[in-house]
Amino acid sequence: MIMLCSSSLSLSSFLLNVFLAGPNSHFHHRSLNICKYREPFRQNCSRPSSACLFHGNFVNFEGGNGEVKEGLKLKWHDVGPELTEAQKHEISQLSPTMTNRCKAIMRRLICFSEEENLFLLLASWVKTMRPKRCDWLSVLKEVKRVDLSLFLEVMEYALVEESFEANVRDYTKLIDAYAKHGRLHDAQKLFQSMKTRGFLCDQVTLTVLINMYSKAGDLRHAEEAFEDIKLLKSPMDKRAYGSMIMAYIRAKKLELAETLLKDMEAEQVFAGREVYKAILRAFSMVGDAEGAQRVFDSVQFAGIVPDSRLCALLVNAYCMAGKIEGARSTIENMRVAGLKPNDKCIAVMLGAYRKKNMLERALDFLMELERDGVVVEKEASEVLAQWLRGLGVVNEVEVALREFLVVKEESKVASL
Repeated sequence: MIMLCSSSLSLSSFLLNVFLAGPNSHFHHRSLNICKYREPFRQNCSRPSSACLFHGNFVNFEGGNGEVKEGLKLKWHDVGPELTEAQKHEISQLSPTMTNRCKAIMRRLICFSEEENLFLLLASWVKTMRPKRCDWLSVLKEVKRVDLSLFLEVMEYALVEESFEANVRDYTKLIDAYAKHGRLHDAQKLFQSMKTRGFLCDQVTLTVLINMYSKAGDLRHAEEAFEDIKLLKSPMDKRAYGSMIMAYIRAKKLELAETLLKDMEAEQVFAGREVYKAILRAFSMVGDAEGAQRVFDSVQFAGIVPDSRLCALLVNAYCMAGKIEGARSTIENMRVAGLKPNDKCIAVMLGAYRKKNMLERALDFLMELERDGVVVEKEASEVLAQWLRGLGVVNEVEVALREFLVVKEESKVASL
């Protein structure tokens, strides 16, 4: 008896080949690696054994007397009457638009137990119900709602099932799902399997890989995937650019991130607000005021209207760099644009004035805010209180805190 590779054949077809060939014959499948087994077999897979490897699961199909076990006849049966209340409830939640064949497998999956073999269950469903792609998609949608980990297993089986008619986007979705759940090795294996099966990588798939490697801290592989996108000779979209920029930001390569941002602008492709916000925050956190200002200018060039949060990041960059006038100028520009600085922004400004021991300028700044109807909230009030305590002005601290509490209560009442 031999070990059989069954990567691209449907399981029911594979079993039929085995049974027709007989228990002592050699049945080879040369084109693919095993889809789930973590150590891939050689392309010409042939190992002596009394078991078959079905999608990574070893199943004995020969008994001690050389006869095929009854369990592999793939007989379908529905769920029994002894269901828990939770199972009954979950079954009742199935979409009424599902076909009967889809509801049949969903009932089995909802009541699935550890004693059962998922892949043999799916194979028996395929053999008995003969589902089409639309049935698979309906089942996958419901399984994802019920149990995400089970969805990943069912999706992995579906990819090599002939009736599913898998395409490159199906592989991309599962690779992305693996990546989001930290299963980097599984995602890489599936990507290699996809290429082995003749599916061509497109920009969407490679962008998913960039995101995956970026979040895993693997800049080298992210850059390789980005270079592969360039080789496609098709216009690069903002998602691919944005993913690579985020990879550089996570790797603290801000110069490379900004260079890529400029390359995008040269091609009239502009990143989304969140990408600009991320690179602006990165420059802000290291106190690079010039870099932050350049990115802020790029935000406006891209046609994105800055909000108070983006402005606060620029203010923070100037304050960390000790350039208070630049921060003050930014807040003045916010006022002209009709934007009010948030509590964090005001607190940062007060902290910068405190470092320079510029109390008079700070009070002047607060008076301007008051004239504009801006209320100093908790974080900024605490910075001011600590500063005044350090100067030994105890009474003024008590007055400041009391006024803050009164204003806060009045704001609550007004909002009711």
